[in-house]
Amino acid sequence: MSYYTGRYPSTHGATWNRVPLSIDEVTLGEYLRERDIDLVLAGKTHVMPDNRGLQRLQIDGQSELGVLLQQGGSVQLDRYDGHREPGAESGYPAYLRAQGYDSPDPWTDYVIAVEDDQGQVQSGWHMRNVNFPSRVKEAHSETAYMTNCAMAYMQSAGDKPWVMHLSYVKPHWPYVAPAPYHAMYSPQQCLPVRRTVQEKENAHPVVQAYRRQEESLSFSSDECVARVRPAYQGLIKQLDDHLGRLFEYMESAGLMDNTLVIITADHGDLLGDHWLGEKELFYDVVQRVPLIIYDPSEQADATRGRRESRLVESVDIVPTILAALDMHIPAHRVEGRQLQPLVHGEPVAWRDCVFSELDYSYREARLILGKSTSECRAWSVRTERWRYVYWSTERPQLFDLQKDPDEFNDLGDHPEYEAIRSQMKQRLLDWFASLKRRTTVTEEEVDTQTNQYKQAGVFYGQW
Repeated sequence: MSYYTGRYPSTHGATWNRVPLSIDEVTLGEYLRERDIDLVLAGKTHVMPDNRGLQRLQIDGQSELGVLLQQGGSVQLDRYDGHREPGAESGYPAYLRAQGYDSPDPWTDYVIAVEDDQGQVQSGWHMRNVNFPSRVKEAHSETAYMTNCAMAYMQSAGDKPWVMHLSYVKPHWPYVAPAPYHAMYSPQQCLPVRRTVQEKENAHPVVQAYRRQEESLSFSSDECVARVRPAYQGLIKQLDDHLGRLFEYMESAGLMDNTLVIITADHGDLLGDHWLGEKELFYDVVQRVPLIIYDPSEQADATRGRRESRLVESVDIVPTILAALDMHIPAHRVEGRQLQPLVHGEPVAWRDCVFSELDYSYREARLILGKSTSECRAWSVRTERWRYVYWSTERPQLFDLQKDPDEFNDLGDHPEYEAIRSQMKQRLLDWFASLKRRTTVTEEEVDTQTNQYKQAGVFYGQW
């Protein structure tokens, strides 16, 4: 939701997958509609309908406005979230049946299913099975299908301008890859798992609770890590190949001459790092996501091919897209920064820290710790040198990224680092105080109306 709004979770309020984005929030899709440009979605999104908000404002959920608000302002080409069998929002099940996968639920029976050495069908939900290939051919896989959807839209759009969120499900659990990607890599060709026995000693209480969840217990096994990581890396390679297919088409159609391309992700996957599974908590292995920008403009020639080391955030994507379209960036709402100065090599004063947030109230860790749903929030500030985490009702965490880049040694209660913790907490407080909560008037409106009370017939304070 931060990618859709340009705002932090502390202001837009959608702090977890099951939390709807308020209809009071303005998304990229709504900004684009001011220019009659569609934001089209192909693939995964976690937009949840704010049904209570629709009901409060008496908006018909079936009307054009109601549908757009439920879909986060996007026009859905094909929505496929990949957590369970796709519903009517996706054409993937019908496509699979047309390819000969005869089943009421071809996703469960073929896409995330495998056949073991004895020819028995097994579920990919059980990670011990992901060394076998998916029961669908690669050409009919999730990644191939969504690439086809994107290309079909581009072919049909003609000269009409568009913005597309092409959102691939994979790499993601269930970690099942089609042949030949399922066996393309060995465990020795994958990144080594990042964990030490020492980091379990005197571990932070919330981290300890996360390590007791099922996915973390599974990934604490070397066998699980060695089986899942090659499949995960195969899914990444498959994605690379289909992006190559997409870009070859765009090149042939002349679209690479006038299309800004942003490749990024909303999270990584721990896959056993720090004795954890899934994607949460404050570690670089899941928070430091890829960001590749291809800007076709001549201004970007100055930095083309360069690796940028300055710190950027998910909230920067919305203003970057608006700037690329020469659209006004609503400064009273958007909390990110446009990235064009970095991409174009322009001199600019830039941020020296970034922020992230966690709401773990839906997770088993909360029950393990015996906390109420209101006690399960955390905020992190990260600079080049330090990562500091402020936890509600728990001690803080601190990592020295210069001496400890893998974040193994938590200095959150080390007496020698009290001054650093105090400084980082102040940074977090300063950021929290700067968030943009006044969203019903623009900065320009406030500026023009400042000290104008006498023009409105109000003369208080005169002698």
